[in-house]
Amino acid sequence: MIKSHWALATSLCLAWGAIAPAMAQTPAKPPEKVLRYAFPVAETGFDPAQLSDLYSRIITANIFDALYGYDYLARPARIKPNLADGMPKISPDFRTFTVTLRRGILFADDAAFGGSRREVTAQDVVYTFKRIYDPKNKSPSVSGLEEEKILGADELRKQAQDTGKFDYDREIEGLRALDRYTVQFKLAQPRPRFVNTLADPGILGIVAREVVEKYGDQIMEHPVGTGAFMLHEWQRSSKITLVRNPNYRAEFYDEQPDPKDPQSQAIAARMKGKRLPLLDKVVVSIIDEPQPRWLSFLNNEHDLMERLPQNFATHAIPNNQLAPNLAKRGIQMERVPLSDITMFYFRMDHPVVGGYTPDKVALRRAIALAYNGEEEVRLPRRGQAMVAQGFVMPNTSSFDPNFRSEMGTFDRARAIALLDMFGYVDKDGDGWRDLPDGSPLVLEYDTLGTSDYRELDEIVKKNLDAVGIRINFRIGKWPEQLKASRAGKLMMWGYGLSASSPNSGGVLELGYSKSIGQQNHSRFKNAKFDELYEKQSVMPDGPERDAVIRDAVRIMVAYMPLKVRVHRIGTDLMQPWLVGYKRHPNAREFWRYVDIDTARLPR
Repeated sequence: MIKSHWALATSLCLAWGAIAPAMAQTPAKPPEKVLRYAFPVAETGFDPAQLSDLYSRIITANIFDALYGYDYLARPARIKPNLADGMPKISPDFRTFTVTLRRGILFADDAAFGGSRREVTAQDVVYTFKRIYDPKNKSPSVSGLEEEKILGADELRKQAQDTGKFDYDREIEGLRALDRYTVQFKLAQPRPRFVNTLADPGILGIVAREVVEKYGDQIMEHPVGTGAFMLHEWQRSSKITLVRNPNYRAEFYDEQPDPKDPQSQAIAARMKGKRLPLLDKVVVSIIDEPQPRWLSFLNNEHDLMERLPQNFATHAIPNNQLAPNLAKRGIQMERVPLSDITMFYFRMDHPVVGGYTPDKVALRRAIALAYNGEEEVRLPRRGQAMVAQGFVMPNTSSFDPNFRSEMGTFDRARAIALLDMFGYVDKDGDGWRDLPDGSPLVLEYDTLGTSDYRELDEIVKKNLDAVGIRINFRIGKWPEQLKASRAGKLMMWGYGLSASSPNSGGVLELGYSKSIGQQNHSRFKNAKFDELYEKQSVMPDGPERDAVIRDAVRIMVAYMPLKVRVHRIGTDLMQPWLVGYKRHPNAREFWRYVDIDTARLPR
């Protein structure tokens, strides 16, 4: 009996001896790589067809893929294939674009696919584009896509408006799957920059019909794409968590940096050949107030401070140089002019500020002249912007830094003279100007209640007080204001717009009459402007097109449906363990290109 016990013990010891080395050799699981940062404004949802706001489109740009994208490091911006297998075949007249898809690209797994792996096909591209035209989706992108003149698309949309049902199975000449992996676009007129449209995953990221049909009205909550990340958890207006898509294709870092940019060269050298994405997870917090957003970065809770709040510029980047205390911590800085404008509009069908008669035009011009843009740049923005002279954005093809117009002019004396000339005077002795008919002149301006907006609004009020115009600010939430603005319910609203491509002409959609209720928030209508807008859209880039764009801008300046304020300068701060970050002038899908050096994370 004793012998048998000894034998059993010996065998157990021998077995453990065999197992123990194997366990000891099992490598430890590497620490999770998580990118953490914050948005200053809440998202609206994640269905590309229904979006226009920047922050929702940042999320969808990283969940979905478009046919094309941008080289992350190339400057000036350069388009490259994404889902496409090579650049499109383009007819000499820029009216036919034929795209071949890469094979074997898979959507993220989802119950809509019934347990099967789902490959992207040309029919998915056709379906994605048709969704923009479906009236049910109320897509804010429909006017922009209508301008591309895809043959048969307008008729398909009209049929749906007449019948109440969109026929997704009806083939149209301008949008066809030639075979499983080839899609062809045919346009009614030349569109030299159509490939730019094909390179925006935030709006035209490819979706699967099964997913849309499964989730129906809840599709804003169920994004399923082919991108590097997929939605894991969504706490509305609070936190968005995304994780690496396990079905993401074999993609390796091969970005082509500007040879004149040593920082980009160093990033490319360090990252070249690494499989993408490098991150395991991205956590985006919604923090509308600048101070807690800034403190989250200072306390190492966030890895990236995207767009340093202007309130803290003098502390973090005195004289536009990284503060010594931040530099000592190894924090990095990237400061570039943004491809954007900020503005406020006047609703052109509003009885107080709207209209096209000389007295109404004079009122809007006077308000614009009364506004001191340099004061905005100097005080609330603390030097992190430059006064805008028009609508064309920096880093786009037609931007002219020497262009000057009344849009960027501050002249209080002229503003007062215009108001007096057209009868906007104080008729009842209360110290405020009235309308020419004697009724009160009171502006209603929708805004946000955060501290940075309060500082900006103080400049607006101070300058209008100085010429005797009363203004009331209505505090609200940005997503609700966006909906109200599109519906034509606001008198005035201040917001910003960023370029999603190097095309300078796209911003002019702000005044295009066919975009009312979508990108044309001011509801401006002018036949000559529409003519110029449509003319420049079919012209190739060059001096002739630049001149047409300038003429269109001058019409907007003359009627002043919008007061463009500044082009912002973006300063991004990165923790020492965030590797490879570089702001792109147009693309928003940067997550796949950055890494977290876990060895440098604070312990």
